[in-house]
Order: sequence, then structure tokens, then C-alpha cells
Amino acid sequence: MTLLDPERAADIDAVVARASFDSAGLLPAVIQEEGSGQVLMLGYMNAEALRRTLSEGRVTFWSRSRQELWRKGDTSGNVQYVRAAALDCDDDALLVTVHQVGPACHTGAHACFDVDPLAPVLGGPAAHVAPAADATREANGG
Repeated sequence: MTLLDPERAADIDAVVARASFDSAGLLPAVIQEEGSGQVLMLGYMNAEALRRTLSEGRVTFWSRSRQELWRKGDTSGNVQYVRAAALDCDDDALLVTVHQVGPACHTGAHACFDVDPLAPVLGGPAAHVAPAADATREANGG
């Protein structure tokens, strides 16, 4: 762990104090890949996980199932190195941009959202665009 100078530690403490955790003491954290901007996963952080993520340069989550802190990649080797972080406009969600080493999903998929893609009806100005499954089928001559 890197020893922070007092000013940097105070800045991190101020962010943790400003964050709006839910009734269980958790903050949703969207993990986004640097470069591509792809959303890799969604995890949850308590105050200590947020503090560690902002101060150590690696993403730490709170495991809701195990009720403990876990740093992404410590057992799998699929590390997430922090490149940027931002609270949303209501301070109740966090976006963390990372350099991802290996797959982000425990299934082995690059991103957790690669596992079960859906084909929703599209709305708005782009409603004429075919759903992803149809576009893929058409591109493959089918």
C-alpha cells in the first residue's frame, strides 16, 4: 500500500464523505475499460472499498455474498488498474475507468455484459436500426 501525503488523504476522505451510499452502505461502481469505453462490469463498494480504490490504484469491491472486501484480480490475476474515477451528479454511483488485465467477468468473458446480450425494441430517432441479432444475421448473409 502506498503511503499518501496528508493533503491527498484528506481529498480522498472528502470524496468518501460526499458519496451517497445506500441503506446497506454500498455504492454501485460501473467499471469501464480505458480506450474502448466498454462497460466491463458492475460492482459495489462500501466506504473502505472506495477509499482503497482511490488510494491504491487497484479496484476494490465489497462482496455482498461473502460480506468482505475483495480486490479484483488477487486470486484470478485479472487485475483492474485505476485510470480515472468520477462520482455521478447525485454522488450515488461511481464510474471507474480501468486498464483491465485478462477477462473482467468471473465466467471468463471479457465483460460481464457479454454473457447475455438482449435484443430490445429500439426507440427514438434510431428506431429504424435493426436489433443487434438481426444485424448480425444480415451481415452473415442470413
